[in-house]
Amino acid sequence: MAKNIEIKARIDSVESLWPLVVNVADEGPIEIIQDDTFFPCPNGRLKLRAFSDHDGQLIFYQRPDSAGPTASFYMISPTASPDTLRQTLALAYGEGGRVLKQRTLFMVGRTRLHLDKVEGLGDFLELEVVLTENELNETGVAIAHELLERLGISDRLLIEEAYVDLLAAPAV
Repeated sequence: MAKNIEIKARIDSVESLWPLVVNVADEGPIEIIQDDTFFPCPNGRLKLRAFSDHDGQLIFYQRPDSAGPTASFYMISPTASPDTLRQTLALAYGEGGRVLKQRTLFMVGRTRLHLDKVEGLGDFLELEVVLTENELNETGVAIAHELLERLGISDRLLIEEAYVDLLAAPAV
């Protein structure tokens, strides 16, 4: 399975962070519309990500909920029939939630930097520092912290929950 270090932060707006991100990015922006459907899974999380009617990915991942940089192990299987696969998985397992987002992807070295506008939640920054097979998590954590510092993101903005969990939480 592939591995990365992930971190999420709530931000005031994608627009306010945009100039800083463009300044540090090596590649991007790439605009991506994502429709993520989650399914009950006892060993981690299972989601179907649809990009269009004929392009999607079934993604299994394991990641503890943590406000700091966290190791995530994942496996991705492409699909050309995301709607049919969603229906099949929903019949077999039920649905655990759905997340609709507009994602802007940038690359900063080997880090995937996402500026996300999540329907019903607001705006977020997500970092995914891609690690090699035998690389220590600490290397990715250091890269994530350095990038957060460059972008002026304080620890108080970090969140531990997945978007699907935030959407399911009762409003306060």
